[in-house]
Amino acid sequence: MTLTEFFENKPRGSKIAMARKLNVSKTWMSLIISGRELASPELSGAIERYTKGQVKRTTLRPDIFGDLK
Repeated sequence: MTLTEFFENKPRGSKIAMARKLNVSKTWMSLIISGRELASPELSGAIERYTKGQVKRTTLRPDIFGDLK
C-alpha cells in the first residue's frame, strides 16, 4: 500500500497529525505522500511503524530496502 492509498479514507487532518507525530513538516510529508520526494531510511521505518505495517518501508524506499520477503 502506498501513502496515498493509506490516506484515501482517513479524515481531514490525518496527514498533519502524522507529520507532527513523526516530527516532520506538513510540507515535507505532503511531498513524500505525492511521490515528489523520498523519505529517508529512518523516516521510512517510522512511517511503517506509524501505519502499523500497512505502508511498508520497501514500498517507500525499494532502492534501499529492496524486497524483504
